[in-house]
Amino acid sequence: MARDLVDENRISSRDELVGWLAAGCKPQGPFRIGTEHEKIPFYCSDRRPVPYDGRPDLGRGGIRALLDGLRAATGWEPIEDSGALIGLFDPEGGGAISLEPGGQFELSGAPLDDSHQTKAELDTHFAALAPLCARLGVSFLDLGMSPLWRRDETPVMPKQRYDIMARYMPKVGGHGLDMMFRTSTVQTNIDFASEADMVAKMRLALNLQPIFTALFANSPFTDGKPNGFESMRSQIWTDTDPDRTGMLPFVFEDGMGFERYVDYALDVPLYFVKRGDIYHDVAGASFRDLLAGRLPQMPGEFATISDWANHLSTIFPEVRLKRYLEMRGADVGPRTHIVAFTALCAGLFYDRDASAAAWDLVRDFTDEDRAALRAAAPREGLAARVGARSAQDLARDILALARAGLARRRRLDAEGRDETIHLDVLEEIAVSGKSRARRLLAHYHGDWKGDVARAFDACVY
Repeated sequence: MARDLVDENRISSRDELVGWLAAGCKPQGPFRIGTEHEKIPFYCSDRRPVPYDGRPDLGRGGIRALLDGLRAATGWEPIEDSGALIGLFDPEGGGAISLEPGGQFELSGAPLDDSHQTKAELDTHFAALAPLCARLGVSFLDLGMSPLWRRDETPVMPKQRYDIMARYMPKVGGHGLDMMFRTSTVQTNIDFASEADMVAKMRLALNLQPIFTALFANSPFTDGKPNGFESMRSQIWTDTDPDRTGMLPFVFEDGMGFERYVDYALDVPLYFVKRGDIYHDVAGASFRDLLAGRLPQMPGEFATISDWANHLSTIFPEVRLKRYLEMRGADVGPRTHIVAFTALCAGLFYDRDASAAAWDLVRDFTDEDRAALRAAAPREGLAARVGARSAQDLARDILALARAGLARRRRLDAEGRDETIHLDVLEEIAVSGKSRARRLLAHYHGDWKGDVARAFDACVY
């Protein structure tokens, strides 16, 4: 999330929370698609992480200098936290830049019509970064996890909410701090027409997330060596905070809808309550108490729309509901992979026939099937199995459906090509069964001669 919503209207009832989600319905469309990606910066000279204020020993600026440079280049408006520049946003309603806890640089893209526009957005973003990176001697890894630095070597960004989270995370899971400081993801956001459409898309998306994890697996190294997983980023989420992560079995129960998700979210503990420019640490407290005006840490304070939107942004299931649905199962990868994720989701979720056929592939999954596939995919990748089928088999079928859906969408680029061109990189992975993680491991055991530092040459934007 690039910046916190500002809406201080007091919430008087649970029904208003339901209504806020329902306001995301687009019965007449148009359905758009948004893409968010994170990337880990490093100094090219010594392959070390980039602190917020830079490296005086190198005479180099850091994250702040990147933000200042992008602000000048784009004209985007600043986002500040206690006087520190922590992000930028397009005042014309386009994208935004934000910082993850360890300095991961995030582009939250604008809602766009198709994956061709996503590619153009990425090209524009990296073109703006290129001269700044050259001047600062900085580059970015296209991996889903920092491959070399220990957690205590990773810089900390000056954001109040992250200070609160960092204190709370070790109380509820073993890898929350790794999630915060050392991982990078790509996320695709999709629209829904109605409550029923939201439920159908959310159920399909949850069934597919482990397959997406396997297709996009790209985090096989930690602390300078193989970590035993194809997607360590995904594995880390299984031991982060059980109250706010997971596969959401209730979504598949009768009665699922906006109200049921609101009840789930109300039971997820708060991290903070923001008043003015101050984030008040209430980690572990109940949103229900804030709604009723009886939060012990802030007596007399009542929940606002801002509190609700901010709280929803601190819930991290494999598919997250806001006023759109967020697909959260994939490691970040090269630019072609980022665009491919957008195209894959557009083909599957925005074509009625593709959605129906994809549902037929996974409709018989049980809670146990979903949990088992979710557990296996980070380690086994496309070799993971559900019933008689492998994730690789399912990935091939799903890609064929997405390809057909994109062909029917017929969104053409300037050269007259439809969006299916962006699926080619995934087709190669699905046919071979070799994720990018597997290919990188082959390099590690082969021409890299066991040196993970080679990733800083081979795995960059």
